[in-house]
Amino acid sequence: MTDAPALTAHPWFFCGIGGSGMLPLALILKGQGAEVAGSDRSRDQGRTPGKFAWLESLGFGLFPQDGSGIVSAGQTLVASAAVEDSVPEVVRAGELGCPRMSRAELLAALFNAAPFGIAIGGTSGKSTVTGMTGWIMTSTGRDPTIMNGAVMKNFATPDAPFASARVGRGQAFVSEVDESDGSIALYRPKVAVLGNVSLDHKSLEELRQLFGDFLERAEVSAINLDDAESAALASRARALVTFGITSPGARIGAVDIAEGPASLTATILDRRDGTAHRLALKVPGRHNLYNALAAIAAASAAGVPVTEAVAALGGFEGLARRFDIVGTSPSGVTVIDDFGHNPDKVSATLSTLKAHPGRVIAFFQPHGYGPLRQMGAELAEVFARLLGPDDVTILCDPVYFGGTVDRSEGSERIVRLIREAGGKAEYIPLREDCAARIAAIARPGDRIVVMGARDDTLSAFACELLALASC
Repeated sequence: MTDAPALTAHPWFFCGIGGSGMLPLALILKGQGAEVAGSDRSRDQGRTPGKFAWLESLGFGLFPQDGSGIVSAGQTLVASAAVEDSVPEVVRAGELGCPRMSRAELLAALFNAAPFGIAIGGTSGKSTVTGMTGWIMTSTGRDPTIMNGAVMKNFATPDAPFASARVGRGQAFVSEVDESDGSIALYRPKVAVLGNVSLDHKSLEELRQLFGDFLERAEVSAINLDDAESAALASRARALVTFGITSPGARIGAVDIAEGPASLTATILDRRDGTAHRLALKVPGRHNLYNALAAIAAASAAGVPVTEAVAALGGFEGLARRFDIVGTSPSGVTVIDDFGHNPDKVSATLSTLKAHPGRVIAFFQPHGYGPLRQMGAELAEVFARLLGPDDVTILCDPVYFGGTVDRSEGSERIVRLIREAGGKAEYIPLREDCAARIAAIARPGDRIVVMGARDDTLSAFACELLALASC
């Protein structure tokens, strides 16, 4: 196992340092004392300049993505598996003989070096459960390190607007772990959380193997009994803390649930000792109650009393781009920024919206051509099933920042499938034209939800829609 001192003893270079998975790792490494530099195609293209100005203010050396930042064989290059060998940093690192690690390998090394790792797994909800668990551990004095793929509002300040990581001095390291690339196999957690198992980037057969092995490696596992696939893997766990809403056998459950447009309350039952605890969440949706139960179970497995965990969650502010209410225009049009990009996440967001009155205008920017081929039919089914005859789905072309991906089949197929299933959908290739169309049809009481991943400019787009709705 690589120990923490060895990780900070030499300089690092991140290719794509501004990415949602790379930025928090860079922050953690630097926070632990390492010298960290990087480059990013987004910076070169002038996108999200505020993020890169903030990184420079923290002392990160930033370079164009032309290989000029790779200057020594002593640097370790961090690049995702998707980075092509032709990228100048990769070429230059090869010439100098620099060691290379993937994002997942580095995260696993940092995680496994920590005394007490809490790994949050599952197809959907990982970032929110990580944020909730991290906030519980912080609020109860455990001073954890937290690695998240999203900005955690509780830790975001004017001086730290992109707080997707927290560097603590305690023993706990709380992190979401990814199954989509198989890297979940690298982690050795003390506590493993499994919220759900469903189709995303891999087949269910592959996911069952990966998640089952994940549970087997942990000392204690927190498992959602209401999810049939997760419950079926419970026998792989060495010790269990189960949670659920509908399963009477769940050791941590919830009753007296009341959902509001922007909040949720419930009574949390700890069936292990018969106690009941009142929970008040500032984030809406039943999926967030499941996320809260997962975090409470994880914290309990880590030694935090349930009553303290529930109280801490009352102060959880949520994550950026997770049902993030941007604002409401003077005419009564509300804009929501959301990370929904796979069938489960989109379903959770739309179900939360449809639990309350008002038309939904769902804007969806697919997060790539490959994922659209993999899960497009399932996405179309979700939009068609959950949205009503007055609602409308609008898709632009998938996000594309360069590369060799096959772009022959895109959003027009999804719109066709939505229509064939009885839904209302429009395909408008350019995002700026989508904005004009949405502004033209929006009326008082509408909820406009902006959904998509892998593109930081979606938040700016949501703000633009709010401004248009306010005109």
